[in-house]
Amino acid sequence: MSNHPLVQVVAAILETDGRILIARRRVHKSNGGLWEFPGGRVEEGESRQEALVRELLEELGLAIHVKEQFLHSSHSSERNRIELYTYRAWLQGGQLSSVDHDALAWVAASELKSFAFTPADLPVVARLSNC
Repeated sequence: MSNHPLVQVVAAILETDGRILIARRRVHKSNGGLWEFPGGRVEEGESRQEALVRELLEELGLAIHVKEQFLHSSHSSERNRIELYTYRAWLQGGQLSSVDHDALAWVAASELKSFAFTPADLPVVARLSNC
């Protein structure tokens, strides 16, 4: 067990027309240049689902409806322990734009393994690639 702080993170498996939205982290951020499923940290006092709705609206300008939990995984880095909760979600509206990422892509599940993902997102990639 690590003494690093525990961070709860949520991410969306947002699928439209058979393609899943992925986002590339800006180079100056931790895991910069790597791809991830969009989402962010859960703030104190909010549910994981509320955090996911808030994060996608703030970071991508998208309104979503959170469906079922897809996968829960843990990852430890040199700075913290990450508990990642991914959820399937429906796109309800909004205009896709990015505040926190330098690239966005809609890709088929079969294409996910050709992108370099953050370590925390790799279990999600593996499960989606086998669906």
